[in-house]
Amino acid sequence: MSYLAENVARLRKARDISQEDLAARAGVGIDTVARIERGTRTSCRPATLNRLAAALEVSAIRLLTGPDSARTRAVADTQALTRIRQAISSSREIPGLNEFADAEDISIGGAARQTSLAWQHYVAGRHTELVDALPVVLDDARRLVDSAVGDDKARAHRVLATCYRIAAGIAGRLGQEDLAWSAAERSLSTARHSDAPELQQAISLRYLAWTLVRQGRGVEAERVATRAAESIQPRMLDNEPIRATVFGNLLFNAATAAVRVNAPGRAADLLAEARSAATRTMTEVVSEAGIFSLRAVALQEIEHLTKTGDPETALQRAAGLHQAPGRLPAFWEAGNAIRLASASVATRQYDNAIAYLEHAHRLAPDWSQVQPLAVGTMRQLLDRATRRRGPRFAALATAFGLG
Repeated sequence: MSYLAENVARLRKARDISQEDLAARAGVGIDTVARIERGTRTSCRPATLNRLAAALEVSAIRLLTGPDSARTRAVADTQALTRIRQAISSSREIPGLNEFADAEDISIGGAARQTSLAWQHYVAGRHTELVDALPVVLDDARRLVDSAVGDDKARAHRVLATCYRIAAGIAGRLGQEDLAWSAAERSLSTARHSDAPELQQAISLRYLAWTLVRQGRGVEAERVATRAAESIQPRMLDNEPIRATVFGNLLFNAATAAVRVNAPGRAADLLAEARSAATRTMTEVVSEAGIFSLRAVALQEIEHLTKTGDPETALQRAAGLHQAPGRLPAFWEAGNAIRLASASVATRQYDNAIAYLEHAHRLAPDWSQVQPLAVGTMRQLLDRATRRRGPRFAALATAFGLG
């Protein structure tokens, strides 16, 4: 089927209008619309194309081209990426690269508080606020490292290492894996001089392993994550929630990497170890160091079931999620809802898929609407819609950039 056929049908359904309505709005025959959507007519006169585009409130070129990646391009092409790159690569050792060199001094407590706020922006998916703040936050932390003495210098290194990790996270979200690697590597180097070097290095290695996964280097990612987990593994009677959290998150990274290299059995074993640690320590942590609880483990297990082609079991597990304790960030819960929407489409439970996508969008609208899996799942629902599904469905399609 041609792009023209797919796009006209999808956009018409997203606007909740019939073929007759579209034909009337465009001033063309109903048979013209029907033949275009069936794919028996793969081209049309420029005037007809323009009329259809106007009726659907899009450009003519959009009707003729492949899947719309405008949302992704918009993110990459804006000043966001430039500012993130500036924030990560800025250095007081290179004249002209430090835009905020004359900024006011800040205390370690103040730097820690603004770093915490930056992480809250990150975890909530508030990318605009984070991108705006990050260059200043990073520069303040660098200046603290330069000026602090004694114990304060080690604490300043911890703040800076945290800033670099947040930068690695947002760079990865923007699809800039090499930039994310650079930030995570700087975080690791900085963490070695912090007031908790073992723990801080393990946290930084978690971001490095995550970046390796995104780069498609699954074998290396699993090796880095498992070795870091071994170095930080809580002892049997240990009751340090942050140590358990970092350990558990490294196991999450290793399990994700194992799935990427087609080793689901190894991934299941790693998640079983994470579940054991969460059960033994009863940890419930949501912080920059990591996100860990029995509920976090449950969501990881569901994710891996969807990635290994077992949507039925994933949906069955989801039915018992209310019994899994733990408080998780909105984007974690939204990500789980998106995966369950995809699993629902795979099992032809289309109403459930719509409900899951709506839930994801309510939880984290800015974050969820740029997730490729969410957009792809919404596209599948549009393509498979055999009847008009009403304004609720149309609004959801618009929310995911397909209206």
